[in-house]
Amino acid sequence: MRTLYLFGSAAPPVLEAAQAVEEARARGWDVCLGLTPTAARWLDDRIPELERLTGHPVRSEYKAPRDPDAWPTADAILLAPATFNTVNSWALGLTDRFVVGVVAEAIGKRIPTVTMPCVNAAYVQHRAFDRSVAALRDMGVTVLYGEGGFVPNQPGERRPEGYPWHLALDAVAAAADGRNTVHHD
Repeated sequence: MRTLYLFGSAAPPVLEAAQAVEEARARGWDVCLGLTPTAARWLDDRIPELERLTGHPVRSEYKAPRDPDAWPTADAILLAPATFNTVNSWALGLTDRFVVGVVAEAIGKRIPTVTMPCVNAAYVQHRAFDRSVAALRDMGVTVLYGEGGFVPNQPGERRPEGYPWHLALDAVAAAADGRNTVHHD
């Protein structure tokens, strides 16, 4: 069984983490769940359930150097939802958060990595966002943003069809199998 690191940052779809884990497991992945500190706070009361579901500890912080790694090695990584802050931090190499540190290092380790942002139309007007998306794509990350991926909504608005988890899981399977799935806006 292949191992998927499923990472999420603090955007509303992270509240659907259990469903995303179940879908990934149904597709044959052994899932390790990692969260940004804010996302971990949002899911604090669900962490024991998520650990039972994945069979692994849910992580949101770096381990101490003397501690053994509690997770198997990743065959692929999916960072979804990825907030404005997470996308920009990653593109800039700001690795003070565990999730961002792992995905930044994954580029150099050549671990197939996919991300799907969850940002509103106001955030994407900031020019740093498009630069960050372009930088991540240039580094080999599959970024599901724009047509065929996540299309920003207005601030405070939720899509009736919900967050397109199926697109993210399809893309991570394709990336792990070596198929190109880059989606441009």
